[in-house]
Amino acid sequence: MQMQRILVALFLFLAIPLALAEKPSSDENQPKSHEEGHSASTHGEHAEHAEGLSPHAPVIHEVGPLQITNSMFVTIIVALGIIIVAQLATRKVQLIPSGLQNFVEYLVEGLYGFFESIVGPQMVKQTFWFFGTIFIFILFANWFGLIPGMGTMGWGMDEHGHFAQPLLRGVNADLNMTLAMSALFMVLWLYWSVKAIGVGGFFGHIFNLKGHGSGFFGIFLVGIFIFVGLIEVVSIGVRPVALTFRLYGNVFAGENILETVIKLGGPYFGWLAVLPFYLLEILVGLVQALVFALLTSVFTALMCEHHGDDHGEEHAH
Repeated sequence: MQMQRILVALFLFLAIPLALAEKPSSDENQPKSHEEGHSASTHGEHAEHAEGLSPHAPVIHEVGPLQITNSMFVTIIVALGIIIVAQLATRKVQLIPSGLQNFVEYLVEGLYGFFESIVGPQMVKQTFWFFGTIFIFILFANWFGLIPGMGTMGWGMDEHGHFAQPLLRGVNADLNMTLAMSALFMVLWLYWSVKAIGVGGFFGHIFNLKGHGSGFFGIFLVGIFIFVGLIEVVSIGVRPVALTFRLYGNVFAGENILETVIKLGGPYFGWLAVLPFYLLEILVGLVQALVFALLTSVFTALMCEHHGDDHGEEHAH
């Protein structure tokens, strides 16, 4: 059941960025004067040399109103790879696992125990499908982005000898992808929170207006907790932004560093110069996957941590 939920979440990760993909600006199609065009082309040549990886993922294909970018193409590859491995591991399930089944079960059970220690034995049954998926997907997407040829294979040469349309791009080096995962988590976080503690418990957890007594001091405390609650609301609103840019910034910067070091090393020694950075980026890919999954589970636990206590009190009464 957990594996099926993980596969469903992977399909969600494939679908959501389609709606967030940016369309090219219509200003690009407007005619320019000769001087403006010459100035823009000159600036573009220098920028292309200096910038490295573009902040915007190029569109490689359009299906009606939907635009398929090169990062979404890599997303499909990574997701299909995980799905195929999961299907192969569970095709002939054995009582005593071995080989690929043993590895997959070890990974899933280890993640389950890890998230259970954070969100508790009750919430983990509802939420593990997301936390497990988010960790596995981000981890292998980050590592897939380190394969040599990412960002360099494509078609259409420009005047500098580079591919004008790169076919592949790191998944999390696209802001649309990290925003999609953060937005999906916030929707699920709201659903899990309301389901666990109710609407009243949700707002009560944020503002904590009960149990402060009456009189001037009680009113003063209520005002303080309303102010603290408003700060908490702002903090909740900042969470998806922080999750989005933390993952995007680290992966985007890492890929630019690798590309820059390779160019500085030249055609003969670039691979040697970039080798220490490759090893560092493998570690960064693991850490960023762990941080994203850990933060999402901690945010969930902070809101739903009283769920078990409330049930205990109900049974006691």
